[in-house]
Amino acid sequence: MKIGEMIREDLILPEVRSSRKDDVIRELAGFLASSDDRVTAADVTRVLLEREKQGSTALGEGIAVPHGKLSSVDELVACLGRSRRGVDFGAADGKPTHFFFVIVAPPSSAGDHLKALARISRVFRDGSIRDRLMEAETAEEMRNVIGEAEGDGSR
Repeated sequence: MKIGEMIREDLILPEVRSSRKDDVIRELAGFLASSDDRVTAADVTRVLLEREKQGSTALGEGIAVPHGKLSSVDELVACLGRSRRGVDFGAADGKPTHFFFVIVAPPSSAGDHLKALARISRVFRDGSIRDRLMEAETAEEMRNVIGEAEGDGSR
């Protein structure tokens, strides 16, 4: 599963306003819920915060993948938020987090869920991709960078 298949342009928030971990989660949960009527901000916030209690979903190198499972969705739902200034998300490398990939999946989708996490980790390990995403001005430009990184050139 490609990242570009999970995250449409309208599911990219070019600048997260929040500066604290829990507030970033609430902001992105609200953003995702405003684009997908299968989820509510309250439910997404709850499952993401529950997951964070188990340990930070920050992967390091400026990337976090807050994720959880909800029975109200029948397929993976995701969004991407960017914070140019960075947020302390509890990454093991101690660096601020700039990119937040929120993934909500149905309880029965362990395979897709894990494939999505692995794909994000693999693609965004490349520092030049992160740099290009940081330089992009709009959601459309960010979406194009993701498409090019995955070799499909899609928008």
